[in-house]
Amino acid sequence: MAQNQDKYSIENTDYEVGQDNVQKWGFDIHNPVFGISAGFILLFLIATLVSDATTAKEMLDGLKWDIIGAFDVLFMWAGNIFVLFCLALIVSPWGSIRLGGADAKPEHSTISWLAMLFAAGMGIGLMFWSVAEPVAYMTGWYETPLGVTPNTPEAASMAMGATMYHWGLHPWAIYAVVALSLAFFAYNKGLPLSIRSIFYPILGDRTWGWAGHVIDILAVLATLFGLATSLGLGAQQAAAGINHVFGIESGIGLQIIVIIGVTALAIISVIRGIEGGVKLLSNVNMLIAFALLILVALLGFAVAMGNIGTTIGSYAQNIIPLSNPHGREDEAWFQGWTVFYWAWWISWSPFVGMFIARVSSGRTVREFITAVLLVPTAVTILWMSIYGGIALDQVANQVGALGKEGLTEVPLAMFQMFDELPMGTLLSIVAIVLVLVFFITSSDSGSLVIDSITAGGKVDAPVPQRIFWASIEGLIAIALLWIGGTEAIQALQAGAISTGLPFTFVLLLMCVSLVMGFRTERR
Repeated sequence: MAQNQDKYSIENTDYEVGQDNVQKWGFDIHNPVFGISAGFILLFLIATLVSDATTAKEMLDGLKWDIIGAFDVLFMWAGNIFVLFCLALIVSPWGSIRLGGADAKPEHSTISWLAMLFAAGMGIGLMFWSVAEPVAYMTGWYETPLGVTPNTPEAASMAMGATMYHWGLHPWAIYAVVALSLAFFAYNKGLPLSIRSIFYPILGDRTWGWAGHVIDILAVLATLFGLATSLGLGAQQAAAGINHVFGIESGIGLQIIVIIGVTALAIISVIRGIEGGVKLLSNVNMLIAFALLILVALLGFAVAMGNIGTTIGSYAQNIIPLSNPHGREDEAWFQGWTVFYWAWWISWSPFVGMFIARVSSGRTVREFITAVLLVPTAVTILWMSIYGGIALDQVANQVGALGKEGLTEVPLAMFQMFDELPMGTLLSIVAIVLVLVFFITSSDSGSLVIDSITAGGKVDAPVPQRIFWASIEGLIAIALLWIGGTEAIQALQAGAISTGLPFTFVLLLMCVSLVMGFRTERR
């Protein structure tokens, strides 16, 4: 496969990374993107300081639900298109294209590569929802998928299939589209590693003007607000776990201490870069995660192992009915869960996609999509089957808080499940550590992504700039918690999800642009 041969002459574009950049105070600033992004963030913080968090939450919640209600079919079909597009690329002749050229070699071992993409993609979400989501579906906490009767064997099976539907092929296909597009145009066409570069076949030289600036600014804001939201919600979960295990009051003070600690460690990691920071933390993360998974599986062996087949079977049986938005009687359920998830994954896709692209040079398109799409789905099946299966067994047999009271507090659900297992306190302590490390990896990888975009696509932004963005993430989360607590954090989450609508169209255009780019590759 001869690389870098195309009718666009992309590698000869007049755009040079850094031509509009300003070197000042150790920063490498791409003026329009950095300045406008920072300005919007400043305006947001000022508006938060002077407004009522409850009012902001109500307003943004209203916008979010208006978007979900009006565009639910678009979100559902877009998710299906991304899965089919990725599966088609695996079997297409384009699958043999190597990211970086025919002679490119992977920069990272396969294990480290998978660990980094998984930790950045949704590691923390699995900790948060692996118990709460199946229990919610089985008990009818917020309706039930496809109208099954709650608290029945059918509901238990459907709960596992529906949970996997939200954490399996569809979200990873969304990430894969963005990551593959970025990697191809950066490594095979010599363009900056920035969201705007993907649209060169469509926009031409306008990519380097305001059309491109707007795309990159949206990506920066979606990434930063998404990460700040996760920091805030994650701090609440970690604080709830600390309170559950150690009895320490889980108020705003503890949550802010957690954010400060996570941010400080994330800053150390971003200073060390990919090799010395993110890669090391991701490998440690995966070791702890799999050690905890194996220990939980052994402690609940019969239930955990018996549930794997149920999860796979239910996922395969229900993926098509759950993917069809037409003629459904459970509209409130799929709007409240599925469409919400799809909008959230899409709003996060610039961050996760760019980070995956940064660490994926040297892989073929087929290897890339297979790893990004299928490997995480297989791991998630194990994870959800073990955690969710044990939790559903406790519910069915009325064991512990979950069995007797159902889902009462989402952040506590996993810890309540651990309470009924041998060594429950030890499991909870390890889980708290894992939650914190997952958040550190999300924060540092997100900071590296924002650094790259605001430096015009460079992958080696100066250290002060990395520290700046990592600090801003923590400060936004702290400000939101301090001023409005959960209401403010949820308002920001609603705002971030609302960005999923314009990004849905952006991702659909990415598929078109990527095919146009692939067609310029000569055999």
